[in-house]
Amino acid sequence: MDLLKVTIDGIEIEVPAGTTILEAARKIGKNVPPAMCYYSKLEGSGGKCRTCIVKVSQGSTKDPRPMPKPVASCRTQVMDGMVVLNETSPEIMEARASVVEFLLINHPLDCPICDQAGECHLQDLGYAHGKQKTRYEFKRRTFDKIDIGPYVQLHMTRCILCYRCVFTCDQITNDRVHGVLNRGDSAEISTYIEKSIENDFSGNVIDVCPVGALTDKTFRFKNRVWFTKPVNAHRNCTTDKCSGKVQLWYKGNEVIRVTARKDQWGEVEEFICNTCRFEKKETTDWVIEGPAKVDNKSVIGQNHYELSYDKPVVPPKISLFADHPSFKDDSKFIN
Repeated sequence: MDLLKVTIDGIEIEVPAGTTILEAARKIGKNVPPAMCYYSKLEGSGGKCRTCIVKVSQGSTKDPRPMPKPVASCRTQVMDGMVVLNETSPEIMEARASVVEFLLINHPLDCPICDQAGECHLQDLGYAHGKQKTRYEFKRRTFDKIDIGPYVQLHMTRCILCYRCVFTCDQITNDRVHGVLNRGDSAEISTYIEKSIENDFSGNVIDVCPVGALTDKTFRFKNRVWFTKPVNAHRNCTTDKCSGKVQLWYKGNEVIRVTARKDQWGEVEEFICNTCRFEKKETTDWVIEGPAKVDNKSVIGQNHYELSYDKPVVPPKISLFADHPSFKDDSKFIN
């Protein structure tokens, strides 16, 4: 396999041919461009939001000329000898701030009542790269809430048109009924004549949505994620394509939400079916593996820690967390 050398913010790495700049940066693990539309598990994703733009100061060893404009790192493949500037480029940081400003033009400032608060990628992006004030003086566009199924609530006003939910239903279901309607400023995610989304994997659009546009009806307004305890669990699911590997979100001894597990980039590791997500909310339905790993920079990680286990932990039947070692032994906390 041919390996190509690429330097990102002064750090050199060798990657296989065909690797994008964003994927190379993720392998380095430092100075990784943000991504709101790119999703490594979904074919065709990326190139929509432009938050991952970088500056290529040297195209390759054979052609060292710089690329004339910022490029989307999620869609640009590396070349041997390429030199990329991300956070070390003031030009890129200013351009990215402008991109965030555009994303927030129509996005409502309703974080205090949004169920996505605390795990919203747009919140993180706004704090890391956004500007303190907006120059936009026109009226924001608004949409009526659309009921698109028994489990999913669509708030189109919050949508940034990342297309993730469309790609998800295209690639893991056989009957996608929603998509992007209209063009330009009138573009919106919707179903044809408000048809209901009822396939077995419709709940995955909630997990892939980076903002609060698609929310879980069974969890809406029930709690804040930073007051819950995420726990890894699994079950032998008979549904085709369902991994059965989930995170259970506990409030006390009650499971108030079930989601797919996500990696360090906020992407679903393996998709799960609606039965696991919405209908299995008893501890007895699952084999408990232990507390989920939470990024110590996340608000969800406040007072939550992950303990390294050699084998799965089976909690007591009466009280799930009262005697659990990961919530008692401070010396074994790893975050």
